[in-house]
Amino acid sequence: MKAIVFVCGCIAWTTCVFAGATQNRSGGGFNSTAGRVAGRALVQGNSAPPRVIHTDSECARIAAGDVYDEAVVADAAGGLGNVFVYVKEGLDPGSDPETPVDPVVITQWRCRFEPRVLGVQVGQPLAIMNEDQMLHNVHARPMLNPPFNIGQPIAGMRATRVFAQPEVMVPLTSDIRPWMAAFVGVVGHPFFAVSQSNGTFVINGLPPGRYTIEAWHETLGTVTERITISNGQTTTISFTFAAR
Repeated sequence: MKAIVFVCGCIAWTTCVFAGATQNRSGGGFNSTAGRVAGRALVQGNSAPPRVIHTDSECARIAAGDVYDEAVVADAAGGLGNVFVYVKEGLDPGSDPETPVDPVVITQWRCRFEPRVLGVQVGQPLAIMNEDQMLHNVHARPMLNPPFNIGQPIAGMRATRVFAQPEVMVPLTSDIRPWMAAFVGVVGHPFFAVSQSNGTFVINGLPPGRYTIEAWHETLGTVTERITISNGQTTTISFTFAAR
């Protein structure tokens, strides 16, 4: 059974995750008839208490308290964080979404990846940073995109990579510190989000239509739902994962 990290207020080991995809970039601008999806990811069932990770001496020195396993981050009400939610099917195949030029940033900070789960569009830069005064490395192990393994021995170092193919998900690991893990969802459109620590997420700017929405979690698997988006309306949805 996987340990679940429960989130109660501003605790040092809370993972902060943010919703992505806040506007419709298809067709060169904002779609005035677009709707949105608002929802929550939940975990249901008994769970073990969070597991403390035994780090190396360097990481123990800079960590703000104990380091916990963040494979499952949930609040007391079952809201599940770090769930990647995206439109899997239903988008117009003839649409040509604009590729953002601003990078999505992932940081190695206090011997963990921040954020743990994130999304980028195909062709959008992923900036990888080291904010610890120690050697880190980032080893990407995709199935559809070229792998990479970056060493960053000095704080402030930055590297940029771009994914050419959609892939949900691309795992990032450390060859130096095996507890460090992150996951990148690569999609060909801007309609995705990552659930916050209470499980909530929002995807804005979806054109009216029928869609398949998939929610992915690193240990609990995937859940899919079919939804209908109406002109300018908000469609609510929830995804429930069974605890393992």
